[in-house]
Amino acid sequence: MQILAFAVLVLLLQPTFAEVPAAPAMTLYQLAGDAKISYYKKDQFARSGKKKVAGSLAQGSWVVPCLVIHNDKPLTASDGTPYVGFEILFDANKATATSTKRKMDKIASREGLMVQNHHCDGKVKYVMNAKRLVNRTKQPFFAPKGRGGTSTSAENDYDEIVRAFHNSSQCEKANRRLTGRRDSLADAWEKFIHKNRRKWSSDNLNKAKHLDYVMRTAIYEGHIGRGCSAYGACERNIIALSIRNRVIGQCSSAQGCGFEGDFQGAASAVSQYNIWDAYLTQTSGLTSCFLRTDLADEAPFTKLQTMYSQSVGDISSILFDSEEALQERFVVADSSALTSLRHYYHPPAMGACFPKHDAVEFITAAAAGRDGDYILLVNQRIKDDKEQDDGYRFRSFRVKLEDGADKVSITDPYKSFVIDGRKVSLKKPTRCTPYGVSGKCRFNNVERYRKTPFWLNSGKLVEFKCRIRDQGASCTQEAQLKNVGVGGSCDIEMMPVVGVRQEGINYYGQGG
Repeated sequence: MQILAFAVLVLLLQPTFAEVPAAPAMTLYQLAGDAKISYYKKDQFARSGKKKVAGSLAQGSWVVPCLVIHNDKPLTASDGTPYVGFEILFDANKATATSTKRKMDKIASREGLMVQNHHCDGKVKYVMNAKRLVNRTKQPFFAPKGRGGTSTSAENDYDEIVRAFHNSSQCEKANRRLTGRRDSLADAWEKFIHKNRRKWSSDNLNKAKHLDYVMRTAIYEGHIGRGCSAYGACERNIIALSIRNRVIGQCSSAQGCGFEGDFQGAASAVSQYNIWDAYLTQTSGLTSCFLRTDLADEAPFTKLQTMYSQSVGDISSILFDSEEALQERFVVADSSALTSLRHYYHPPAMGACFPKHDAVEFITAAAAGRDGDYILLVNQRIKDDKEQDDGYRFRSFRVKLEDGADKVSITDPYKSFVIDGRKVSLKKPTRCTPYGVSGKCRFNNVERYRKTPFWLNSGKLVEFKCRIRDQGASCTQEAQLKNVGVGGSCDIEMMPVVGVRQEGINYYGQGG
């Protein structure tokens, strides 16, 4: 019995190893922020904070973060935000299509690793704000090498020029690098216009450029999964209409419009459409030459080309024809909405909230500790439990969207760890409604909750009806003319709103 008791005691006294998931490889990202993320010397930051920048990394770079332990605690700012050490796995500034695949394979190999803690080793020299890290799995986007030929079909002169641009060397060169793609696309268009100034008129070339930008935003700001369905095409038309109305009659620099007719500026303002920011342009194909003829039979370009072809005639008319022509594209109860619509949002893209669960928080960046071991929590939800010491015990609160419903799982991968209390608010969600639409709507069965925009009640919800040749979400079905309505008080997918007064609003994925 004494031998058995001694053996049990030895086991209990042994240090604990490999109990928590390793910190994953993370992407550098700041919503609509600078193209580069600053970092600081570890020792200088510990003494005097972020007074002197040591260097920077491009958004879209991948690092493995770790916690610097200073005076037996994780190194943090005064509000509890960790400033973390890091190992660079992938520098977006140096990325090529070949090196990207190799680096992504290495990043994937970290999945499933278990460790004792997330502490840095002694080799770490620099730290950065952990709020600039996101746990994203989407890989950088590079189109296949090559160039297309002359397109054989075009809806109008502007469409012909857009297709010629997508098949040009200027467009191809704009997407060779991973960083700076928004600026590179603008530069490519200027070079293309200069080269072709004798082939087409200056007016047509510039209008084609503006059309290209609006088409890109309409396709990628809309729901690509809806493809060529009547709803998806009507959605794209509404996005284009909102851009038109920001440019004609009420041009505002706060909404990206630099001059009357500046569709390019309004459609690609990062403050209004985060799809154009430094990181998201690296992963989406938004700035790619997706109309290249040599890509017509390759995914995802086949679908993108069909979506473009389905919508380009309508959107050309919305941008460049008279107000009377708008009535041929839309049916709406109040015709003034055709020229006053400037705002909309997509309820599914709004922040998830959980009124049926208590003490659920989204943690941007925080440290948690247990018996001298510390871990990093970044971009994840937790369920706060019992208060302990200077923080709270917690469990992981994970959400997966399946068939339009939020599926919740609550697990405890970090048993007995206590999160830094400075990062816990215990606030209840506000503006949280079924599906993120008006609280007046009633549903028999609510499968998700979303936050509504703070400006929602300052405007009026409007339904727009379109008559569209429906080709299905896959864009492969035989076209059938259909009537479809988008918006109105209880549409859980898209909400056009007229009469919103806050013209300087930043939307960041809320859809202009």
